Amino acid sequence: DFGDPHLDRLVQDTLDRNRDLLAAAARVDAAAAQARIAGADLYPQIGAGINATRGKNNFIGLPIPGGEGQVLSVTSQSFGASLNLSWEVDLWGRLRAQKNTAASQALASVADFAGARLSLAGQTAKAWFAVLEAHQQTELARSTLDSRRISRQRIERRYLLGTRPALELRVARTQEAAAEASLAFRAQQLDLALRQLDLLASRYPDAELEVALGGGALPPPPPTLPAGLPSELVTRRPDLVAAELRLSAAGFDVKRARASLYPRLTLTGSAGTLSAEIDDLLDDDLSVWSLAGGLLQPIFQGGRLRGGVELSEAFYREIAEGYVQQVLRAFGDVEVALAADRFLRQRERALDEAARQSIASETLAQNRYDAGLQDYLSYLEAQRNSFLAQSELLSARRQRLDARIDLYLALGGDYLNSTQTLASR
Repeated sequence: DFGDPHLDRLVQDTLDRNRDLLAAAARVDAAAAQARIAGADLYPQIGAGINATRGKNNFIGLPIPGGEGQVLSVTSQSFGASLNLSWEVDLWGRLRAQKNTAASQALASVADFAGARLSLAGQTAKAWFAVLEAHQQTELARSTLDSRRISRQRIERRYLLGTRPALELRVARTQEAAAEASLAFRAQQLDLALRQLDLLASRYPDAELEVALGGGALPPPPPTLPAGLPSELVTRRPDLVAAELRLSAAGFDVKRARASLYPRLTLTGSAGTLSAEIDDLLDDDLSVWSLAGGLLQPIFQGGRLRGGVELSEAFYREIAEGYVQQVLRAFGDVEVALAADRFLRQRERALDEAARQSIASETLAQNRYDAGLQDYLSYLEAQRNSFLAQSELLSARRQRLDARIDLYLALGGDYLNSTQTLASR
């Protein structure tokens, strides 16, 4: 939306490289794995096994003919193969509620990841605009220093000719030194902004961005916001989507806790073969099997199960109240961003006019001073006002760009595309 191809590439590079975002992606994978684990209890559990035993029995006291002093013994061995199955019948929906709880939590992690991407893109754009403003502020400070140096040189020549007093020369030298200090400060701010951009993209701080910066300037102001933005735009916000999913997960957890009060029906079975020879393990004539079922009804557990129900219900109420507050906060963010856009637009317009008038005033004051019609202090005041007005205008333009990013974050995306959904992101 800002028409800056370099910013587009920078945002994409940051999304690809940022370590915090990669960690968030790993949390999504972990949540998905936990959801699969939680849903595994709905299905039969099947396992296979092979075992072998070998033993020796001694019959003490039974004589062996012809074997004086020896003990009668028998050595035996057996081999077995089995297929075991266990399954809990989900009579009351406890296992399904457990699965749905984990699935909702996993989807909430996906929404958290989408929110992290959106936030990181916003931070990157703001950091880039900070770099552009710092670059322009540095150039403004450099041009101001050049102007102050030229003024000091002119006054110095006139002072040597005896046409200007020493006070003007000292003031001129003071202003030149102050402009030099201002340039150093702006250069430091530019360096800090560049390093911040590097760190967002998880790059080792270097000078590549400064080379790519060139003569970059802040993009033009974004278009005026249309009236009557639909409130449904806010529902795209990833944090609200995540909060809604966690509320859903808490509801499923209440159902799971309540179902834990009811009986559980479990079925177990096994089938296999048992033989003294390993070659006979696949012989149907030697097969063995068993089948069992059980119904377990909790009777007394010291209030543990009912306490679990009350805990889940209390947690659900907490999540519900937090969700309502989060929705209100989201609409508040939108209102603040809309108001900021309006006020900053007015401020930028006024500062733009002030900057144009101050530049014209500086030019007029310089001409009058060179013609001997105005004193140096008046010319100096015009210079200072021009510098401050231009500097404030640059800051106002960046603040307005930042405010538009804040609006995008508050709406969960671009207001021009109201059909954008979390899934498409």
